[in-house]
Amino acid sequence: MDRNLHAVNGGQLAVVDEGSGDPVVMIHGFPELAYSWRHQVPALTDAGFRAIAYDQRGYGDSSKPEDIDAYTLANLVADAVGLLDVLGLERATFVGHDWGSIVVWAVAIMHPERVHAVVSLNVPYRGWCAGFPSTEVIREKLADRFGYVLAFQEPGVTESAFDADADAWLRTIYLGIAADPAFMTDDEFAVYRDAFVRGGLFGPLGPYRNIDANAASTAHLANAPVTQPTLMMTADRDPIVPPSLANGMERWVQKLTVVDINHSGHWTQQEQPRQVNEALIGFLQSETSTP
Repeated sequence: MDRNLHAVNGGQLAVVDEGSGDPVVMIHGFPELAYSWRHQVPALTDAGFRAIAYDQRGYGDSSKPEDIDAYTLANLVADAVGLLDVLGLERATFVGHDWGSIVVWAVAIMHPERVHAVVSLNVPYRGWCAGFPSTEVIREKLADRFGYVLAFQEPGVTESAFDADADAWLRTIYLGIAADPAFMTDDEFAVYRDAFVRGGLFGPLGPYRNIDANAASTAHLANAPVTQPTLMMTADRDPIVPPSLANGMERWVQKLTVVDINHSGHWTQQEQPRQVNEALIGFLQSETSTP
């Protein structure tokens, strides 16, 4: 997938932009790249859509600010909306996975006029667009599930572990929460490893180091509804975000479709691309009209 650099929100984003038709913007999670949508881009273009994916700030060939404050949810949302402006798009369907889903939920709530439809892989919306509670709440109540978030808080600690053995660190992350460790070839793994060795982990870890700031800045949006047509894809073997967390989303999401992806761990669009593509394209064909 070829990428072009676009000036967005005071920095640069490396953007894949292929095909024509209704625009679909895909936002990756941690620790991934626009490359994580490599199976979806050609499927979308073949189906008549414009497939857009970008390396989030701090990742790949996009800008890598050196201040932790640059990685707030507000800045991530501004990147997504700013990219629409740069590309001359009034609206798009937004698709997110992992941290990308958090960004997509926030864009849908903060800028509903720019979002035609919403698709989230793995991460549900439960009335809290910041995605994570505060570190204090995690420490007191959720350390068993989100202890890794606490481990990410101190700058330099995780970066040093990664620098000591990048291959082992990344393989532990990818393979440890996949249903089938063979989902990623050695060549595909090398794309990620080489990108993170070049760019480091400071930027990718930045959003985690802003979860307290995000919780405070979005408190006024608690229980805000998602009004756009929404597709929620759960992954049956995701140990981090199990499908049960999507139960009851109808309280906040008015037009909800839920599709269960089978035999998938956390890296859903890479582990089960056929199932994801079928669900995604079917949803788009039924819900997306030209902005």
